[in-house]
Amino acid sequence: MDIVLDAGHAGWRLDRALAASIPTLSRERLKVLTKAGALTREGEAVRDPAIKVKGDERFTLVIPDPTPTHNEPQEIPLVIAFEDEHLLVVDKPAGLVVHPAAGNRDGTLVNALLHHCGGSLSGIGGVARPGIVHRIDKDTSGLLVVAKHDLAHEGLAKQFAAHTVDRRYLAIVSDVPHLAAGTVDAPLARSSHDRKKIAIVGENRGKRAVTHWRLLTKLREAALVECRLETGRTHQVRVHMASIGHPLVGDPVYGRSRMAHRELLNVLGFHRQALHAAHLGFVHPVTKGRLSFDSALPSDMQQLLSALGV
Repeated sequence: MDIVLDAGHAGWRLDRALAASIPTLSRERLKVLTKAGALTREGEAVRDPAIKVKGDERFTLVIPDPTPTHNEPQEIPLVIAFEDEHLLVVDKPAGLVVHPAAGNRDGTLVNALLHHCGGSLSGIGGVARPGIVHRIDKDTSGLLVVAKHDLAHEGLAKQFAAHTVDRRYLAIVSDVPHLAAGTVDAPLARSSHDRKKIAIVGENRGKRAVTHWRLLTKLREAALVECRLETGRTHQVRVHMASIGHPLVGDPVYGRSRMAHRELLNVLGFHRQALHAAHLGFVHPVTKGRLSFDSALPSDMQQLLSALGV
């Protein structure tokens, strides 16, 4: 992978600048690859991830072939919105974890993909995340794109880094916004009080996060909104909407259900954040054609929407 830093990276630690340029690779993995000699500048290996970069520099990162993993192919039903020899777009149901991690070693989207694709997945994401270019939360439903080989993965990753991927979520939020539309521009990082949560932090600490929202339908002490992601940070929609006083209905982490909604959520058996990745648009990394996909609200959110109707 060719990595070109810009003047804005001047003075940053190398691993931080790399992570900002390649959002599909974690900072920890980039540290490991750098120390292993996989990163070069003008043909010379750069092994210290802590050095400060000058900006306007070019590096080459060699991603090693994926090593065998314990992940087992599992025959888990998938809804495929699109597939060719380069990539596929999956419509993920709520409750399905994207990749194996502590507490979820199998039964994940990756296990399903290994079965569906017969091992033909990009290795850039690492052995635990083959093919995974981006992800959505376990209890969020909707569309995500998966790369079948490294060239497709790299091409998609560049679009995510450049914020040119069109991602729109449908969310049911508490209370009706006073405005018809708005933008939340607030950096996000792990909470210093609870490492399982994401929080809005100062600019020097977090990554820039921007969510553009608009009101679609007024509901009973709630509203259906569309959130367009300019960036794609962990829990971005959930944290940003909560920060302006409109947490997602059913969100167990960033919101507290209104008294008016609690009984309804129990009756419906709705126990997740009301969030659905409804639209995904990008340029095909190989054919260069524009692709665009839409996913209808899943039945549980549709039931909630109908029940909250005014």
